[in-house]
Amino acid sequence: MHSCNPPDLFPVQDVVWSSSAPNDDLPNGAATSQSEFTITELAREFGLTHRALRFYDSRGLLSPQRDGRRRVFSRADRDRLALIVKGKKLGFTLSEISQMIEAQSGRASAHTLKLTVEKCLQQIAFFERQMREAGEALAELRGIHLSLCVQATKRGEPGGGAA
Repeated sequence: MHSCNPPDLFPVQDVVWSSSAPNDDLPNGAATSQSEFTITELAREFGLTHRALRFYDSRGLLSPQRDGRRRVFSRADRDRLALIVKGKKLGFTLSEISQMIEAQSGRASAHTLKLTVEKCLQQIAFFERQMREAGEALAELRGIHLSLCVQATKRGEPGGGAA
């Protein structure tokens, strides 16, 4: 099977690494038509620290204009920041996120695209394993809870019912 073809057991879905954050994807549900943002505005909107934004700037992931010592972020910076936050949430490193942004913009090499596809498949497998392990843990906890409730009911203790 080619690594870009989903296995038959998964429903086929369109997957888009969006280069612009739709308004309903914003952390605070905010809609904005602003074209320039301060570090404080972006930090507040995305729940990040100023230090995190300066770090992303130092890594070249964001390219704010300078007004003296002040950073002025563009709409494109804000959209890239939305992708960075989404990528971090999905477990990707900043280097991998940078590669994905390059791939999205059409500037990635075939090698980078292959690495990006492989990393996506690794993350899918990771989250599927986490879901399976969480399901097993829940089943075990439910069994323990049921056993405790049965014991409490047999002893006539209050609170023996299911929670």
